[in-house]
Amino acid sequence: MENERNETALFCHFCGCELTAESVCEFDDVEMCRDCLYDRTTVCDCCGDRIWNEDDYGDENICLCESCRDENYTRCNNCDTLLSNDDAYYDDDVPYCRECYHNHCTGSIHDYSYKPEPIFYGDSDRFFGVELEIDGGGKDKDNAETILDKVNNGDELIYIKGDGSLNEGLEIVTHPMSLEYHKNKMPWPEVAETALRLDYLSHKTSTCGLHIHVNRTTFGLTREAQDECVSRVLYFVEHHWEELLKFSRRTEYQMNRWAARYGYKDSPREVMDNAKKRGIGRYACVNLTNYNTIEFRMFRGTLKVNTIIATLELVNIVCDLAVKFSDDEISKLSWTDFVLSIPDSEYPELVMYLKERRLYVNEPVEDESEEV
Repeated sequence: MENERNETALFCHFCGCELTAESVCEFDDVEMCRDCLYDRTTVCDCCGDRIWNEDDYGDENICLCESCRDENYTRCNNCDTLLSNDDAYYDDDVPYCRECYHNHCTGSIHDYSYKPEPIFYGDSDRFFGVELEIDGGGKDKDNAETILDKVNNGDELIYIKGDGSLNEGLEIVTHPMSLEYHKNKMPWPEVAETALRLDYLSHKTSTCGLHIHVNRTTFGLTREAQDECVSRVLYFVEHHWEELLKFSRRTEYQMNRWAARYGYKDSPREVMDNAKKRGIGRYACVNLTNYNTIEFRMFRGTLKVNTIIATLELVNIVCDLAVKFSDDEISKLSWTDFVLSIPDSEYPELVMYLKERRLYVNEPVEDESEEV
C-alpha cells in the first residue's frame, strides 16, 4: 500500500517537493509548487497571460509576452528604450522616445504618427482636440512655420503634421481645449486668415476633413460607463444620419471613404455591439480605436471660423445628450426636438449654421460668406 501511495503522489517538476491536489499548480502542462510557479513565471502586464520568465520581452518596468510586444510596443531608434506605440514619436516612420525625438528630430512639420504630451487649455472636464486639414499650398516648412508663429505666439496651442491623404497640404492639430477656450481664446481667425493667405483651402478640396477628438473621461470614470454613453453618441449619429450628412457638407461617397457609418439599429446598445463586431477601424463616422478619446470624423474641412465653432458646439451638445439622457429618451428624440432644445444665446454659431444649412425649424437664412 505504501508503494502504491508513492506511485500516485504528485511532486514539483522543479524542486521535487511533494504536492497535494490543493497545492499543485499547473502551467504549460508542467506541474509545480506555488513557489516555483512564482519564481519561474510572470504575467504579461498588457494581456494578463502567464508566461515563462525567459519569454518575457519587456524590461525592468513592464512584463510583456511576445505577441503584446510585437503588437503594442516598439523601441527608440536612438537609445533602444522600450516604448508603447502611444508613447512613440516618429520621424519618417522611425520611432523615437520623447527625449531623443526632441533632441534629434524636431521640425515644423511632424510625421503623421507624432503624438506630443497633451497640454490642456481651459477649465472643464470635457476637452476637444481639433484636426483641421488644409491643402493646395504645399507641404512646405516655411508655410508651416508661418502658421505656427502666427497662432502660437509664445504658447503651444497647435502643432502641424504631414498627412498622406493630402495632395499638397498640412494637418493643423490643436492641443486639447475646453469649448469656451476654443470659442474665446483659440485664435481660429488667425489660423484661417494665414492659411488662406498662403493659398491653402479646406472645404473647396476633395481631400480635407475637420476631425474632433473628445476625451473619454467626460463620459465616465470606468470603461463600462464610457461605453454606455458612447453607445448613445453612436445611436444619435445613426438615427439622424441624413441631417448630419447635410450638416457635414460631405457627399455620401466621401462619408463611405473617410467616415463610414456603423449601421442603424433599434437601440444604443445594439449600435455599439454592431460597431465592435464590424471593426471598421479609424475611418468611421465616430472613431473608437483611440484609448483616450473618441473622434468625430464626419465633417468636411473648412477655413470658415463660424463653421468650425458651430461644429464644436454640435459635438458638445451631442456629448451632453449622451451623458444626461437615457437610452429610451435619446431614442425618442426627433431632429426637430433636438434643434428646438438648443439655446440661441449659448450656441449662436450653431443655430445660425443650422439655419444656413436648412436644418432648423423656422425660416432659413442666407449664408453671406462661402465655405473655403
